Amino acid sequence: MVSEKMHGAGDRPDWIQRLIAYCARNWLLTLIVVAAATAWGWRSLDGAPLDAIPDLSPVQVIVFTDWPGRSPDLVEDQITYPLVTSMLAAPNVESVRGQSFMGLSFVYVVFEGGTDIYWARSRVLEYLNSASKDLPEGVNPTLGPDATGVGWVYQYALKDTSGNQNLAELRSIQDFNIRYALEAVDGVAEVASVGGYEKEYQVNVDPNKLASQGFSLDQVIEAVRESNNDVGGRVLEVSGHEHFIRGRGYVKSVDDLKHVVLGTGPGGTPVTLDQVADIHLGPAMRRGQADLNGDGLTVGGTVVMRYGENALDVIDRVKQRLDEVRASLPEGVEIVPVYDRSSLIERAIDTLKRILTEEMLIVSVVLLVFLLHLRSALVAVITLPIAVLLAFIPMYYQGLTANIMSLGGIAVAIGAMVDAAIVIIDNIHKRLAAWQSGEAPPEELAKSRTAVIIEGMQEVGPSIFFSLLIIAVSFLPVFALEGSEGRLFKPLAYTKTYSMFFAALLSVTLVPALAVLLIRGKIRGDKSRLNRGLQRAYMPVVRAAVHARWLVIGLAAAALVATVPVYQQLGSEFMPPLNEGSILYMPTALPGMSIEQANQTIQTMDRRLKEFPEVKRVFGKVGRASTATDPAPLNMFEINIMLEPKDRWREGMTWDKLIQEMDQAMDFAGMPNIWWMPIQTRTEMLATGIRSSLGIKVLGPNLKKIESTGIAIEQALQEDPRTAPYTRSAFAERTTGGYFLDFIVDRAAAARYGLNVGDVQDVIVAAMGGRAVSQTVEGRERYDILVRYARGFRDDIQSLKRTLVTTADGAQIPISQVADIEFTTGPPSIRDENGQLAGYVNVDVKSEIGIVDYVAKAKQVVADQVDIPPGYRLEWAGKFKYYQRAAARLQILVPLTIGLIFFMLFMHRGSLVETAIIMLSLPFSLVGSVWLLWALGYKLSVAVAVGIIAVSGLAVELGLLMMVYLDLSWLRYRNEGLIHSHTDLIAAIEVGATHRIRPMLMTGLALFMGLIPIMLSHGSGAEMMKRIAAPMLGGVASALVMVLIVFPVIFSFWRGRGLSREADTESGTTRPGGHRDA
Repeated sequence: MVSEKMHGAGDRPDWIQRLIAYCARNWLLTLIVVAAATAWGWRSLDGAPLDAIPDLSPVQVIVFTDWPGRSPDLVEDQITYPLVTSMLAAPNVESVRGQSFMGLSFVYVVFEGGTDIYWARSRVLEYLNSASKDLPEGVNPTLGPDATGVGWVYQYALKDTSGNQNLAELRSIQDFNIRYALEAVDGVAEVASVGGYEKEYQVNVDPNKLASQGFSLDQVIEAVRESNNDVGGRVLEVSGHEHFIRGRGYVKSVDDLKHVVLGTGPGGTPVTLDQVADIHLGPAMRRGQADLNGDGLTVGGTVVMRYGENALDVIDRVKQRLDEVRASLPEGVEIVPVYDRSSLIERAIDTLKRILTEEMLIVSVVLLVFLLHLRSALVAVITLPIAVLLAFIPMYYQGLTANIMSLGGIAVAIGAMVDAAIVIIDNIHKRLAAWQSGEAPPEELAKSRTAVIIEGMQEVGPSIFFSLLIIAVSFLPVFALEGSEGRLFKPLAYTKTYSMFFAALLSVTLVPALAVLLIRGKIRGDKSRLNRGLQRAYMPVVRAAVHARWLVIGLAAAALVATVPVYQQLGSEFMPPLNEGSILYMPTALPGMSIEQANQTIQTMDRRLKEFPEVKRVFGKVGRASTATDPAPLNMFEINIMLEPKDRWREGMTWDKLIQEMDQAMDFAGMPNIWWMPIQTRTEMLATGIRSSLGIKVLGPNLKKIESTGIAIEQALQEDPRTAPYTRSAFAERTTGGYFLDFIVDRAAAARYGLNVGDVQDVIVAAMGGRAVSQTVEGRERYDILVRYARGFRDDIQSLKRTLVTTADGAQIPISQVADIEFTTGPPSIRDENGQLAGYVNVDVKSEIGIVDYVAKAKQVVADQVDIPPGYRLEWAGKFKYYQRAAARLQILVPLTIGLIFFMLFMHRGSLVETAIIMLSLPFSLVGSVWLLWALGYKLSVAVAVGIIAVSGLAVELGLLMMVYLDLSWLRYRNEGLIHSHTDLIAAIEVGATHRIRPMLMTGLALFMGLIPIMLSHGSGAEMMKRIAAPMLGGVASALVMVLIVFPVIFSFWRGRGLSREADTESGTTRPGGHRDA
């Protein structure tokens, strides 16, 4: 049979044909099984976790250490560096980064992709246990929350409209009421507080009064500790009842502290604490503040989601708990949401839902128009949504979230999913039309309608299986992506493959059952008005092309050549920005900014931003929140700008234009602007430490040289004409820009008084910085008791010199007698990359240029203008590295995949020449892809590469389909002895091409029109999907033109050579009756 030529060299996968026959004859059982599977798919869809995008964060464990009052270099030397070097030896560790601030250490242990997060945390705990012996006494490192860079899913601010609550009371409400309520919500790893004032009992000691009473600071500290405690005395039985015995001694108020007795004074009278100290409630030292809309300082909270949780469900549960908590809040206190990931998730999912619905409708209309038979069209229309639902079953059990990328995989596959049904239904129509009109061979006319339908499906069933293999194999390079690019695009590859698999499976199971039930009545086949019209329109086109074949070949070659310079003009980027509905504005001040100056600046910034009509709400944060996932210094600002819906924006306002206007309005001296998206920023900050689209890491042994090199890079990028037009801002971290007051202990002088260095340093810690000596227990609330010198004795250099140190014999001397005091500069924070000191240059690149192209220019500028000292090196970090890594991998895998497809086609067709002709559809699909990308102004990206990879399989499918039809017609003419000249060959080509124009156009238009809703879509996730769909749309268009016009020409060259010899040698090998399908 001729169908053997379609399937391969006679070795059909007979199990497919048997499956088709079984399902067609047992249609009721088939429908029941499919219905059960559909219900399973619906349940999987309902239970699939929802998110905006896949989590791009690497597997990472954060080690956080609090060592209050210590300088960054001390924290680096005694905590961060020992921890970083110990973690480097842990198994599966990819890199270790450290960051040291005043009193804080952060160590980020990044593991290889695929490592289980909880296995990684266990390994870190093991190594942390062994490293603890090298840490200072009393230092207790802890693991950060089991969350990732996209864990910040919800933020809120507290607003007091009554004026009855001050910032300290709002912070207490947040810390002891709201925070604990939210941390109890399933899926919440942590709730971080920021802003306001953390209350503490402050014992400000007057050293003169203390000395006059004959007491030391250590005695004050010990007295406070012993005066804040409850004890138990077991039980006492009284009158038959058991009474618990308690000694109540917790400090409940300032008055309680005032009556703490230090001992007896010189006159023998008791000395209480209030006689030597001023005691009051005050704010603890602040390293972070928050503001809402520029209206004044406020308190905020951030909900951090646990790793692997369903973001939408977690946010819904958080909102429900907040509704419950509101009833317990003081009158006038409101919880104002300032960042809500659920709105982004819902917008993104709604966008994809709308696209999927529109695609299914459009494809259904295409089928109905071409088939002109409602029942036949229903066979494919019913199959499509069922295949989509079934794709969610493996997706659910694989743990994939329903997000832009995973749903996008289904969206880009919709057009291809009906290809199998199109081929089957068209073949059924041809067989039934011949059977009904009596034109079929006598042996077929004797068969029943059901038998004819089954045989029509069996003829093309194996080809469907092979087409699935081609499309699946074409996507192998996407499965091989690694790192962030793999985490981003693999979900799309999985769901596209699942969709195609179930579409093909249903085409040999559900389609046969529905075909037997639904395809009834008069079938026109090729004689329909639409089909005849298509044939009349296409016949002169293919005839003219074959007659002017050299001209057609020349034009095709010219199109390929002309595409090369256009391709070279396209810029490069990793991925387009995801419109999250919010903007994260992150300026940075020079080190040394005070908390009061930071408060004023953040309020000014928020007020200016709130004036934009596109802005709904502004929540500003300076410094860090109380979480290990926020390693922000006090000079770092983070302003979350919640935008109004796009339809409320000013006429003609775009995303880029809005950022440009904001950038011009936010002109603060010495504070370069960085504009990015919340999710992308959090992911990149935790993954690489970089908080802009591009970062340059300067690594070396000396912080001063690191800083000078970074500043040189900053100036070069901003001033060189090659990069200056595209650089929105560049800012090198001032690694030595902090201000310090050093107490340098004179060991010899201290020894004369019987003092060690530690004795002097204990006074520095306690008297100046203050020491939290105890903690009050007031119901659920806990507040520190801080002991230190009064402000008047520590606010200037002369007062500090008079700080008293108790000697070995109990005498008290000024600290200036045993230590030199001087002002110096030093590192405000220290970065550590795999044990090596580092400094970052953050660069914000304008959208006019692709990030990959900018990096190429920037590297040349740095090489030309910046002298890198010996022993120092640069590391370029940012998303461009993901693009480069993906491009390098694809350059190897794509040719290998093309070779594999070539081999599969050769095994299927058995002819090298025929296989080579079919493969020509690949370069011609690139013509349409490149030109459409150029027309739309899209840059090359991994998303674009995925689209090109996807269209390659579709182009091969179209080429294979046309080659089969041309070959069948040539075989029929040759076997009947009708080919004697080139004119006869042209006639065979015209018949082969035109008589199958309907399935060709149905296949091509289903692919093409199925992508139109993506290109016309707007909203969250649309830009990403457009980058994938655009090369597919252009590629399908050019590939369709190629196979309809150029393929017949190439076929005429091939079959026109040695025509008479081939006819003599092959005429006897073809089965009779093969012409019926041509």
